[in-house]
Parts: sequence; C-alpha cells; structure tokens
Amino acid sequence: MVESKRERAFVTGVTIFLILFSIAAIVPLLSVISTSFSSKSVVDMNLVTLWPKEFTLDSWKYIIDRPDLWKSFFLTVGTTVIGTVLALLMTALFAYPLSKSEFRWGSLIMVCVVIAMIFKAPIVPYFLTVRSIGLYDNPLVLILPHILNPFNLIIMRTFFKQFPKELEEAAFLEGCGYFRMLFHFVLPLSKAVMATLALFYGVVLWNQFQHPLFFLQDTNWFPLQIKIRQFITDDSVMMAGAASTVDLNYNERTLRAATVIFAIIPIIIVYPFLQKYFVKGAMLGSVKG
Repeated sequence: MVESKRERAFVTGVTIFLILFSIAAIVPLLSVISTSFSSKSVVDMNLVTLWPKEFTLDSWKYIIDRPDLWKSFFLTVGTTVIGTVLALLMTALFAYPLSKSEFRWGSLIMVCVVIAMIFKAPIVPYFLTVRSIGLYDNPLVLILPHILNPFNLIIMRTFFKQFPKELEEAAFLEGCGYFRMLFHFVLPLSKAVMATLALFYGVVLWNQFQHPLFFLQDTNWFPLQIKIRQFITDDSVMMAGAASTVDLNYNERTLRAATVIFAIIPIIIVYPFLQKYFVKGAMLGSVKG
C-alpha cells in the first residue's frame, strides 16, 4: 500500500515530535543519574550535565548501606505485589458479570462505576471513612483502597465482552459454572489485558504518596516514596550515620539523586517485559463498548 505525500508528511511530523519529546523526557533523568555518580566537588560547582564527572560510587554505597531505606523498599515491593494480585482478582470478579447482557443490574452498576470514575470522593469525608474502618496508621491502607479502579474495571469489562460466546456456551454445555469458566478459560486467555492492568495497578501502588502521607504516622510503615521525601527534605535524615570526616566524596545532592534513581529502577526493569502486552491490552479494551 503506497502512502500519499500527506500521510508521509504526517508520519514524519509525528516521528519528529516523539523524538523531541523523548529527548526532553530523558535529559532530566540522565542529569540525575550523572549527579548520583559524580563527586561532590564537581556537583557543588554545577559542572555535571549529562555525563558523570569524577566518577564515584560513594553515594550509591552510602544509599545501599541504609537499612531504613531497604526496609521501606521491601515494604513497597510487598504491598505492590500483593496489591496488584488482589486488584486483578477483584477487577476480574467484578468485570466478568458486568460483561454479560443477561446480568439484570449490569447497566445500573456501570452507571455508578462511571460516576465514581468522574467524581472523586472529597478528601475530608474520604479520610474520615478510611479512619473509621480501622485503616489509620495501618499498613493495609497501602493496599485496600487501591484494589478496584473504575477505569481499569471498564477496560477489563470491555475486553471480556469480546470473549467468544461460542467457547463459553460449549463450556456451559459440559457443566462448567461461571467461576470455573472465569478462572479456567477466560483469564488464561486474557494475558494481554491482565498484563496491562497489572502495570496500571503496579505503578499506582509503587508510587503512592498521598495515602501514606495522610494515614500513616508510624515511621516503620513508611513506604519508599515517603522515605525518599524524608531524604530530599530533611538533611538530618539524609546524612544520618554518615562519617564526619571532611574527605567524603558525596553530599546531599548526590545522595538525593542516587535515592531517586534507586526508587525508579524496579519500574524501569519490569516495564520492558510488559510493554508487548501493554499496547495490545489497552487497544483491545477500547475497541468495543
């Protein structure tokens, strides 16, 4: 199929725009990475741009030796994994019946889902509600409020509506019930949308900041993002346990840069493995309403 000049010009324009946008997005990241691997003297003189100068691992050694940072890291890993699994399970159990035309209350429930997606709960009533059910200063607040998202529910429901009815009818004739149908047939054939929503839920759980800030007072339950906030805003927390000698090859700026990169490494590692499912799942979930 031969492209017209207008189509080629459009593709070229989009490509140039995406390249420029990618450069604009990656330059600040490269600057932070370079700062984390540079010595404090060149950082103090603002000589670091996109490449480390006077390369050193001292900032990373100090960060890696912080037990409080590792505690927050593993807490965040645990809540992200458990929360994502529970979120996918709840979303599937909710979306599957809503995808069936024979479900009498499906349309009404979907209206409520859309309203919940458009109109967010006010902060004060939401805070009082979460506190009233015993989640204040409770690590479960890092998981339970995030296990069902209206937008993700709509995507999964739309995907399930495209599932071949012939396969379901054949399974029902063999005596298969709805739960067995969902877990033995539908979900194994829904890897694309499951991977997409796993990424959506996982990123939200990994990066959550508002919930722990509002609901957690015990520093033992601080997730990684709150711990990073302490590192960035409180020099006493950042430099706690640091040697008092003057020949340190790191300072607050290099340590903060290393901490930020430390927090985003897991997402950067996981995303390439889910990318092939991401576009496919998002597209399949948006074809049919």
